[in-house]
Amino acid sequence: MGRKKIITIGRQFGSGGKQIGEELAKKMQVPFYDKELLKHAAKDSGICEEIFDSFDEKPTNSFLYSLVMDPYSLGFGTSSELPLNHRVFLAAFDTIKNLAEKDGSCVFVGRCADYALKDMDGVLNVFIYADLNDRIKRVAEKYGISENNAKDMIKKEDKSRASYYNYYTSKRWGEMKGYDLCISTSIYGIDKTVDMLYDIITKY
Repeated sequence: MGRKKIITIGRQFGSGGKQIGEELAKKMQVPFYDKELLKHAAKDSGICEEIFDSFDEKPTNSFLYSLVMDPYSLGFGTSSELPLNHRVFLAAFDTIKNLAEKDGSCVFVGRCADYALKDMDGVLNVFIYADLNDRIKRVAEKYGISENNAKDMIKKEDKSRASYYNYYTSKRWGEMKGYDLCISTSIYGIDKTVDMLYDIITKY
């Protein structure tokens, strides 16, 4: 495929962003990183994977963050170190950069990957969104829940992702000027969005 092509995908909950990332990576024949990124970060940092999962795209005022955690009991050294949530973020941040450098072309979904790779060449930052009604239907069908519960889940997840992203980066989650490309799956659907991104990536 020639020179390095790295795609980062931010997404509204229920927009199909993860599916698009998976299918795009498969079409490009490159690695795809979403939840499995946490396993790499945990292995590299020595922080257990369960802690990474607890902080994964969660707002900083979450229950775990509000706890007064004893660094000695977790084996992290002195109490003068950074708060646990910051260490988790920085470990994930370093993992994203290391994977991008090691793998070359790859696809990242979420986890502030666009910010982590802001100084790297060959990166295309994409945001996937959709109409609320379409997202409600997708979430309700995927999780087997009512549309009212799906709507509540969407609001909660979007708020969590925005809080996490806005706290750790200098940008605003979902704000168009912060991305190279914003695509609505309500207009283009999943397959056409994958095809469009593939065409753009292979030509730019």
